[in-house]
Amino acid sequence: MLKVQNLTKEFLNVLAVNNISFEVTPGRIFGLLGPNGAGKTTTIRMILNIIKPTSGEVLFRGEKTDYSFQNIVGYLPEERGLYKKSRVIDVLRYFGELKGMPKPKALREALSWLRRMDIEEYSARRIEELSKGNQQKIQFITAVIHDPEVLILDEPFSGFDPINQQMVKDILSELVGKEKLILLSTHQMEVAENLCSGIFLINKGREVLSGSLSDIKRNFGSGLYRIEFLGGASALKAIPMIEIIHENGNSAEVKLTGSTTPYEFLRCAVDKVRVTHFSEVEPTLNKIFLQSIKS
Repeated sequence: MLKVQNLTKEFLNVLAVNNISFEVTPGRIFGLLGPNGAGKTTTIRMILNIIKPTSGEVLFRGEKTDYSFQNIVGYLPEERGLYKKSRVIDVLRYFGELKGMPKPKALREALSWLRRMDIEEYSARRIEELSKGNQQKIQFITAVIHDPEVLILDEPFSGFDPINQQMVKDILSELVGKEKLILLSTHQMEVAENLCSGIFLINKGREVLSGSLSDIKRNFGSGLYRIEFLGGASALKAIPMIEIIHENGNSAEVKLTGSTTPYEFLRCAVDKVRVTHFSEVEPTLNKIFLQSIKS
């Protein structure tokens, strides 16, 4: 388990991160979310011991982390950095050796990952000769080549087209199955919603909300209900306790008025139409994000 405990960072009287705490467990993807400038990257740099916190600490398996922690971490920074004049295979082998891999193993794993990401034919090319998307693939490989226990990804899908985004998502799913501990930082709520089971939302250096994604969505209930039915929508319009927000043939999204409960509405609806489906409309993470930031 990775535990961030009362972490604070101040730069010249500017409080970049203000007393935040969260835990990341293996076997799932945990999202560190927030708008640009919220403090996400500063938090990651403290986790990695790139910068020291003003106060607070980071624990891994109950022990305070030090520079040796970096040997079991794979890190994909938001600001990409590769040796542009070097050959792809040399860059990957070098990064593998930096993480303590013997040279033959680093070379073997580099070739394996190049095949996996469908760019093996570029192994002898210089980095600068690759497209932006393929350079991004190389950067991703540098983070995973040494089979890290902990993977920290800062805006990992930047520069990828939809096909390559899906490739990376598939790889992350495999790593989750191998019980890797994955921390994903992003401001793209749809990415987090699709991948993360737990989130920590930060804004202006402060915690806004945290917890499992399912619990957060339940707590931020939209107040809208989707009903599917056989019969005409005109029958629903005769029910005084609802406002129809959207209708489409044999389905509608409705908002209950006053103190009407879902049970009361449903009991009334079954007298008007044949109900085939009824459920609350789940709020999107993007709506929760915007609502939380505004408040």
